[in-house]
Amino acid sequence: MDSLLFRTTLVVYALATGLSLADILWRRQILGRFGRMLLWGGFGFHSLNLTIRYLMSGFPPLTSFHESLSFFVWAIIGTFLLFHLRYGLPVLAAFVSPLAVVLMLVGSAVSMTVVAPSPALQSWWLPVHAVLAFAGDAVFALAAVAGSIYLLQERMLKKKRVSSLFYRLPSLQTLDNLNYRCLTIGFPLMTLGIITGAVWADRAWGAYWSWDPKEIWALITWFLYAALLHGRLAIGWRGRKAAILAIIGFALLLFTFLGVNLLLSGLHGYAALGAA
Repeated sequence: MDSLLFRTTLVVYALATGLSLADILWRRQILGRFGRMLLWGGFGFHSLNLTIRYLMSGFPPLTSFHESLSFFVWAIIGTFLLFHLRYGLPVLAAFVSPLAVVLMLVGSAVSMTVVAPSPALQSWWLPVHAVLAFAGDAVFALAAVAGSIYLLQERMLKKKRVSSLFYRLPSLQTLDNLNYRCLTIGFPLMTLGIITGAVWADRAWGAYWSWDPKEIWALITWFLYAALLHGRLAIGWRGRKAAILAIIGFALLLFTFLGVNLLLSGLHGYAALGAA
């Protein structure tokens, strides 16, 4: 049942992606509205899928690589929907939903088996740490999307090749403001995620920090976002530089989450990485 719901969610997100892309490419706003409706529907299916996995295992659905990928996508879509309700910017759906589909496809390629965490990790610190970390990552995903659109629009302006797509995109100032807003929300969440992870590690393994590969890359990513926040507040970094750093920061986040788990071993490795 849970795997069927996951695949249903993937299909719905894929349909939403197609409609959202058709909206910005052919200026069919009705398709974009249907796409966003499908995103809401997919988010509902996704929430039900995560709830069922929680009921099946008795643990938050964050204990395997598949579950973590699924929860990450759920957080990204949920963050976009919240930002859309608050700020509008419906065109972002055409850039957010493809990212969600790619991550869901990765999640469908690994084992979907429900597994319990090791005894040392069966703690209420698990949902606290993971939810904070993934919430911050999801907000940074939106910042990277805003940065990518900023660079795309800036390129069109510099080359004086303004297409119909240009008129569907938010202004450079709006995108830069969104980037900054995401930074001010995501950085505290990331910081709290690292702090709660350190406290949890001390409870589980007797040390706040063990220089595990994932901890090292998380710290590197934290320093990059700290530098970006400092640059925006103290030096006045704006526009292109901030957009590029937001994209680099999210690339580091993806490597910390995907690359470290797949390529390196450590205390933060996931079980059930085999093919589905």
